[in-house]
Amino acid sequence: MAAPTKSLAKAPTKARPAAKTVGKAATKGPSSVSSGQSGTGTQSFEYVVRDASGRKKVGKMEARSEAALIAKLRASGQAPLSVKLAGQGLQREITLPFGNSVKTTDLAIMARQFATMVSSGLPLMRALSILADQTENKALAKVLAEVRTAVEEGGSLSSALARYPRVFPPLMVNMTRAGEAGGFLDQSLRQIAENFEAEAKLKAKVRSAMTYPVVVFCIAILAVLAMLIFIVPVFATMFSQLGAPLPGPTQLLVTLSHGLRLFGPVLLVLAVVGAVVWGRVKHRDDVRNVVDPIKLKVPVFGKLTAKIAISRMARNLGTMVRSGVPVIHALEIVAGTTGNVVVSKALHDCQDSVRNGGSLTGPLLGHSVIPPMVAQMMAVGEDTGALDAMLEKISEFYDEQVEATTDALTSLIEPLMITGLGAVVGGMIVALYMPIFSVFNVIQ
Repeated sequence: MAAPTKSLAKAPTKARPAAKTVGKAATKGPSSVSSGQSGTGTQSFEYVVRDASGRKKVGKMEARSEAALIAKLRASGQAPLSVKLAGQGLQREITLPFGNSVKTTDLAIMARQFATMVSSGLPLMRALSILADQTENKALAKVLAEVRTAVEEGGSLSSALARYPRVFPPLMVNMTRAGEAGGFLDQSLRQIAENFEAEAKLKAKVRSAMTYPVVVFCIAILAVLAMLIFIVPVFATMFSQLGAPLPGPTQLLVTLSHGLRLFGPVLLVLAVVGAVVWGRVKHRDDVRNVVDPIKLKVPVFGKLTAKIAISRMARNLGTMVRSGVPVIHALEIVAGTTGNVVVSKALHDCQDSVRNGGSLTGPLLGHSVIPPMVAQMMAVGEDTGALDAMLEKISEFYDEQVEATTDALTSLIEPLMITGLGAVVGGMIVALYMPIFSVFNVIQ
């Protein structure tokens, strides 16, 4: 594994010509001077790193360039996750309005169009202008316009993209940087597009498979609530006039109805507050460290979650390795894209192994979430120098596995949900009519 380490050491030197270009552009006039640049020739950067213990840290530091800051952070034993210029205006990350977020499909279309224009020989500035004008997503169009301005002022494309981490993921930024340094930007953009298209296709498969069960479940909840709020009280009034004791199931139903009508508003407020709080904390590391392992242990759905994470890991890592991104840096970035901290931990162990001169795939065998077949295929790819091709095959295999699993789940869940809905509603109806049947028996 000496090759990845060698590539990592050379990465900053390849980026020096771009740094010179920035410097020359900055001398042309005041307009090209960044708001984060001080009089000593350094700029103020904001960064996010992962320390040796695996914890994320946020900080701010002065440096002559983004590459210099990244080199300094790595020298201190920290792994940079994102770096952007501090300041206002173009240096500020765009705030996306609600309902107008940038989706994976938007990035896939943009990257595909961008690659086509660059490979056709269209100048970079002209390509960015066309993308900003023709992109349907208004938030993405606004970002692309600001990226074009940043590049026009002398910055590199990758550094301009890095200023908007909520729009352009680290995977895209680093593949673009590798393409710029190696002179194959069009190929990198094409690979980015293929990666996003595969990711969007995978999400669409899972979403379409889960839509019907979720809709049926919501209908079942609404039906039960409607019966408890509107129908059961009518029967309860009638039962009270009978003066006879109610059967156990009927009494339980009446009690639930009374409690729901009494505490319904409070429960609704608590549900909304809980949903808002969960939306804010679900991405925190301490929460994910508890929730993600549980997800993998859920019957049936746990295996599906693991397959999705492995497919995403193999596809993203293979794409980055093929684009020339150093393996150590690629592992750090891909670890943040798997969607599960258990898989991310396995990749961090691989990163530590490579950094210490060990094997890339050896640590994977110690993680139960990674099937032995995956570790063995990656080991073969590592030994033969075809790691990217082997990762692509792993991704394709698990994409097919995800599709087969979701199809099987759909065919299994649909009858179960319908049966469950019928049993609940039917049970409530029987419970409501039990006192009436008792009265008929007494009359007879």
